[in-house]
Amino acid sequence: MELITKTADLAAFCQRLSTAEFITVDTEFHRETTYWPLLCLVQVAGPDEAYCIDAMADGLDLAPLYDLFSNTNVVKVFHAARQDLEIFFHKAGLIPTPLFDSQVAAMVCGFGESVGYETLVTKLTKARIDKSQRFTDWTRRPLSEKQLEYALADVTHLRDIYVKLKAELERSDRTSWVAEEMGVLTSPETYSLSPEDSWRRLKSREKRPRFLAILKEVSAWRERAAQKQNTPRRRVIKDDALVELAALRPTDEKALSQTRLSKHLARSKHASEVIAAVKRGLDTPDDQCPRLPRPLEKPPGLGPVIDLLKVLLKARCEASDVALKLVATVDDLERIACDDAADVPALSGWRRDLFGEDALRLEYGKLALSLSPDSKVVDVVERA
Repeated sequence: MELITKTADLAAFCQRLSTAEFITVDTEFHRETTYWPLLCLVQVAGPDEAYCIDAMADGLDLAPLYDLFSNTNVVKVFHAARQDLEIFFHKAGLIPTPLFDSQVAAMVCGFGESVGYETLVTKLTKARIDKSQRFTDWTRRPLSEKQLEYALADVTHLRDIYVKLKAELERSDRTSWVAEEMGVLTSPETYSLSPEDSWRRLKSREKRPRFLAILKEVSAWRERAAQKQNTPRRRVIKDDALVELAALRPTDEKALSQTRLSKHLARSKHASEVIAAVKRGLDTPDDQCPRLPRPLEKPPGLGPVIDLLKVLLKARCEASDVALKLVATVDDLERIACDDAADVPALSGWRRDLFGEDALRLEYGKLALSLSPDSKVVDVVERA
């Protein structure tokens, strides 16, 4: 059974991998009933061996693994890494570097939008993944042989995927493209769970600053309560109830008990905390109330320009075999149409070379789009 449960065995395994060119990593975790993910299993593979690490084993210290993650001579390969990295960031205060995300690399190499791991395995290794353990309970002990086989497959196939994607990136001279994208994934700000910023995830039609000030305070209260209790946010109070609190502004228990979605809080231990949060929002000075960016004002007649940019984007991405989603969004195109110096990814780095520069030239009439009558392919042509 390829399972590590002792610190000494983990240290020996990580020491062997410390000289490897790369390792592949995946995790299994449980989050249905907690705020913080419960790390159950970490799968790690080097060029010649692979093990599952039982993160729930009594007395197991993951420090050797974290030391390996900090070894800058070893590339850490993940697929769709964000959730895995969030776990390690909040559990150990580190982000494995240098990092290679095979999902991002696959998008750069023309495998489509947010390509799944199973798709990559099939296309690049011709193997098939056993799906029978997909919804297994990873908190259960002992783990079965089938569970471990399934978990290990996530990192053993990833070795072959990495080698082939790396070779393709080098062939197409796009290694730097992926390296640029890893900057976001390795930034601590990506995994920040500041209670004061939690209101930004909430959806509401109301945009007035005073409403947002109250929403910010009650949302921050919920975030802290959920973190302290290690329970999902929704079990403290649901999103629409927070919006209701910000709209109705209850400042005493009687007013709180008369709300529709939040009245249960009036009889809970949280009543005084919720009321205090509402009052903090009401007392926030006008000049300190949150304000959302004004919606982009599109001049009349800009629609056709945006449509032309969409066609150009599709033409450039298809010609270069790159996923559209990775290059620009519709919002990016609208901003480019309104402002030549828009602060969007499409106007910097490799994206500008691939699309952004031509987008500006198209706007100024220096490029034209035409349709080939024979092949029905959009051509991008220079204009005199």
